Amino acid sequence: MKLFALDMDGTTLSSRNEISPENVQAIKKAQSLGHKVMVLSGRAPESIREVLDQYDLDLPMGGSNGTAVFADGKLLELTSLPESHNQAIAEAAERESVPFKIYTTKGVYFHREWPARLKHVLDSGAVPDDYYEDENFGKMTFIPEEADGLQAFDNVQALLEDEELAIQKFFLLVLDPVQKERLQTALKAIEGVYVTSSSSFNIEVMNISGNKGNGLKIMAAYLGIPLEETVAIGDQFNDLPMFDAAGFAVAMGNAQEEIKQKSDYVTAANDDHGVALAIEYVLSSEKAAKEPV
Repeated sequence: MKLFALDMDGTTLSSRNEISPENVQAIKKAQSLGHKVMVLSGRAPESIREVLDQYDLDLPMGGSNGTAVFADGKLLELTSLPESHNQAIAEAAERESVPFKIYTTKGVYFHREWPARLKHVLDSGAVPDDYYEDENFGKMTFIPEEADGLQAFDNVQALLEDEELAIQKFFLLVLDPVQKERLQTALKAIEGVYVTSSSSFNIEVMNISGNKGNGLKIMAAYLGIPLEETVAIGDQFNDLPMFDAAGFAVAMGNAQEEIKQKSDYVTAANDDHGVALAIEYVLSSEKAAKEPV
C-alpha cells in the first residue's frame, strides 16, 4: 500500500483551478487498488474540502501547509504558532504594510486594508512584469471579501488577544522583490518559525514543525504506511519538506528548476494532467516490480 500526497494549486489543480478528469480518474484508480491519496496544501482545510466536493473526492488532508491534518472525519494534529511568534510575525507584516491573511481555528482572516495596500504596490512600479503572467497572480491578488469563511480584521492586536483562537499560518502577499527579501530576512530571524513560499511573490510563516513533511509523517503513521512507501507530488518551495520526508518525490513540469532538482522524478505540467501521469508511473513501476522475471 502506498500513500500519495498531492499538493493542490499548481499541481492537482490546473491553471484554470480545475481538477482534470484524468487526474480524478487516476486518484480513484489508486484508491480502488487499495492505495491512499491525501491532499497536502497551503490552502485552509475548508477551501480544500470545497474543491474536493466538486469532484466527489473523499480524501484525507493536511491544510495550511500540513499544520491541520484530518482523516476519517477527525483532526489528527494541529500545529499552531505560539503567542510570541504571532506577535513578532504580525509586527513585521505591519511594518512593511503588506496585505496579509491569518489562517486560524476560526477560519481565515484578512487585513481590511488589503485592497489599499495591494493598490499601493501595484501602482509603485516595483512589481516585475513576469509576475502578471504567473498562474497564481490572479488567485493571490484577488480582493478577499467577508464570505465563505473569510473574515476581515482592522486591528491585528485585538485578533491576537482572542484566547480561543489558534493561528496555524500567516500568508503575506509581497509583490515587491526587494521588500520580499527584506521581510524574509526579518521573519527568518524569529527563532522557532518556518518560512517558505508557494509562489514568487508570497511568504508563508508557520511553526517550525508546521510543514508538509510533518503533515505527511502524521498521516503515514495514522494509516500505518512506512514513509518509504509514500509519494509526494508538488511544484513549489513549500512542497520541499514533503519531498524530503517521502520515499519518492515527484516535481511537476511547471515547477522551477530548483524544485525539479530536489525530486526523484519529473512529471508533466499541471495543465497536462501531470498528477495522473505521475500516479500511473508509480503504479506501473510497482506492478513491474512484482512481476516475476
